[in-house]
Amino acid sequence: MSKRVTTIPATLSRFTAAPINSTKKRRVAAYARVSTDHEEQLTSYEAQVDYYTNYIKDRNDWDFVEVYTDEGITGTSTKHREGFKRMVADALSGKIDLIITKSVSRFARNTVDSLTTIRKLKENNIECYFEKENIWTFDGKGELLITIMSSLAQEESRSISENCTWGQRKRFADGKVTVPFGHFLGYDRGEDGNLVVNPEQAKIVQRIYGMFLTGVSPMRIAKTLTAEGIPTPGGKSKWNPGNIRNILTNEKYKGDALLQKTYTVDFLTKKKKVNEGEIQQYYVHNNHEAIIDPKTFDMVQTLMAARKPGRNRLSSISIFSSKLKCGCCGGWYGPKVWHSNSKYRKTMWQCSHKFDEEKCTSPNLTEEEIKDIFLWTANQAITEKEEIISTYKQAVLPLLSTEKLEQERERLESEITIAAEHIENCIKENAHIALDQTEYQKRYDELVEKYDNTKERHTEISNLITEKQARRQKIELYLEQLKKTRLAYRFS
Repeated sequence: MSKRVTTIPATLSRFTAAPINSTKKRRVAAYARVSTDHEEQLTSYEAQVDYYTNYIKDRNDWDFVEVYTDEGITGTSTKHREGFKRMVADALSGKIDLIITKSVSRFARNTVDSLTTIRKLKENNIECYFEKENIWTFDGKGELLITIMSSLAQEESRSISENCTWGQRKRFADGKVTVPFGHFLGYDRGEDGNLVVNPEQAKIVQRIYGMFLTGVSPMRIAKTLTAEGIPTPGGKSKWNPGNIRNILTNEKYKGDALLQKTYTVDFLTKKKKVNEGEIQQYYVHNNHEAIIDPKTFDMVQTLMAARKPGRNRLSSISIFSSKLKCGCCGGWYGPKVWHSNSKYRKTMWQCSHKFDEEKCTSPNLTEEEIKDIFLWTANQAITEKEEIISTYKQAVLPLLSTEKLEQERERLESEITIAAEHIENCIKENAHIALDQTEYQKRYDELVEKYDNTKERHTEISNLITEKQARRQKIELYLEQLKKTRLAYRFS
């Protein structure tokens, strides 16, 4: 007998999984997205919604589900696209059979996101139709075309990102300053887009600087502002030390502006990173009206730098914190509570190295004793203030000069730059020329060692300059007050 083949026709629709003679309609949704809030884009957004609503309802074989939308959202990631995520969730739960959108780039500019989502939908018998490219995902060529178009959309997004970055850096190079005014205490946006002082908020900024200069810590400043109900720059009710430190170190409060403090690492993830020297920065002097006098601002920076962690770090727990140094070992005197759970509770001040391995033998003092000593010392200083000021100018001021140290720091900075260039040239040469790797490694190690040693010395010199400047500024501030002060007969 000869072989026979009988064809059995399909009885179910591959689109709806229903019998081919069934009158069941496909449940159809559309997706619309615009990437900015500009007026012309919003017009396009409204037009897309209206078009797809009518387009789907005009088909007798389709049931309209919904037009899912995302307004003012980038297409490089699906992370923040709530409308898109809701549409996919509804489709996977069986509410949608077909999704229509204008183009592949409206669906996603990220190739991975686009293909992953489409494959997930296909696995659940949900088709997508991209009108501009005329691509149906159930078509045999669909995935290939989508891969190509998604890649082109991603490349277009990269190009747009680079153009935006270039434009922003050109603005920086031209000295055009932009800040998030909604989260920036002390300034409003002026008519020309520049910073204009907000008088009421400026008082808060000046108060923060004033409190810090009188020895109040960022933590205590934050607690004080929170207790008084003053809102943070972001409009929240609770301040934290980070808010205060950001205000105390922001150069815009002295009228200048450092631009390109952060940069975008990846145009797809939009991840930002603090600029630690990877790309060029721009410093604009005298850009706008200052809230804080530059001299005061620089003094705060010096004091902030001096508040580094360590054995002898500065503290602001009490008015005497970081003011009393032990004459035996040089440590700070700090308060300790004795008999905290009894009626004999009292606060005693003692050297911070009192119970170290090599115990300090300096005596403990009560706060009343410290106040008496302070009052006696202050009165002595007031009586002899002319002699003290003269001695400072003749003997102390030269010891606190940082001129030679700053010259050495400049020299070291030049050496660091040259050493870094030599290292880069060494690596580049090895990448392009077949060198003896033993000799290359030896040369590379020598260059790196020189770079590390120079940088370490630069750090030491910078710290020494900061310490000397902090001491000098504190002494000069004290002497200015001393000139105006009369004899005090009791502590207040």
